[in-house]
Amino acid sequence: MTEFVRNQWYVAAYGSEVGRELLGRTILGEPIVFYRTENGEVVALADRCVHRRFPLSQSRLEGDHVVCGYHGFTYDTSGTCVSVPGQNRVPRTARVPAYRVVEQDSFVWVWIGERERADSTPIPRAPWLDDERYTVVRGMEPLAARYDLLVDNLLDLSHETYLHGGYIGTPEVAETPITTEVDEENRVVYVSRHMADAACPRFYSRSTGIEGRITRWQDIEYTPPCLYLLHSRIAPVGVLPNDDGTDPDAFHVEVVYAITPETENTTHDFWAVARDFALGDEEVTEFLRENNHTVVMQDVVALDLLEKVVAQEADEYQELSVNIDTGGLAARRMLRQMAEEGRGAAAAQARAVRS
Repeated sequence: MTEFVRNQWYVAAYGSEVGRELLGRTILGEPIVFYRTENGEVVALADRCVHRRFPLSQSRLEGDHVVCGYHGFTYDTSGTCVSVPGQNRVPRTARVPAYRVVEQDSFVWVWIGERERADSTPIPRAPWLDDERYTVVRGMEPLAARYDLLVDNLLDLSHETYLHGGYIGTPEVAETPITTEVDEENRVVYVSRHMADAACPRFYSRSTGIEGRITRWQDIEYTPPCLYLLHSRIAPVGVLPNDDGTDPDAFHVEVVYAITPETENTTHDFWAVARDFALGDEEVTEFLRENNHTVVMQDVVALDLLEKVVAQEADEYQELSVNIDTGGLAARRMLRQMAEEGRGAAAAQARAVRS
């Protein structure tokens, strides 16, 4: 089981999910309630009343205050209790934790770790999701599986040939070798597979109109622990980018996954597909939404099954890894290192407090 990396930003929701209705969501084992103030700012508070632990997400808003639906304890946007039924004095300890949030690239990002580290930790970017030059379809599916199984899945796209045949998988995806690069300083794992002459899967033939075989590039950029990008390039065979880097004769799809642990064995699987072609074509949009959702659900079924297998196996079980696993193995190592650094920082902070 890969440990949680707490001192990082995680996607908690799409911005469109958060409004004047209270939204409860568990992130890294912590129940959190999200809502917007009357001015549109996103607020994130611990989803548990300090009095008798009733979920604030099952309560109500009065203005910008959350009123507990059990006994009426009322909290402001900082998590401070401002009203207690039956008495004028509010206990000094009557408050719930508030979490740092940032809206960026259509996502609501939340900070779970040590608050003082938030400003110095960059949030990875997915700018296509908020760019008028792209049309986006998106969704979120709950996984009954630990988050590192999804990381493995996304960094080894050879499974497309077998799990997603008829949608995005063709024989060339599994047959073409990959290249893997690891940027240790910036903590990014890159995995690339370039196919010069490949069958065009239905996902792309229907959306681009290409007939015949294609040049197909898959360039993965994974920033642990949360953000996965797949830069996909599709063009007729032999059509390559210009020498100056421009690429007007190809179709480009940016696939984005935000991989957010819910608990040790469940995950929020945020997915989005941004395209730079057929921008106003609603038929293409609906086709890509439906087909990508089908692909995501194929992964969900497989990973939910795999979680049951992994949960029952002996601790000393040794899996076999091969060339296609180099990206996933690099990601595992990076995640372990980040978790160990987090443990070390927490221990140092605890020692400082005691001294």
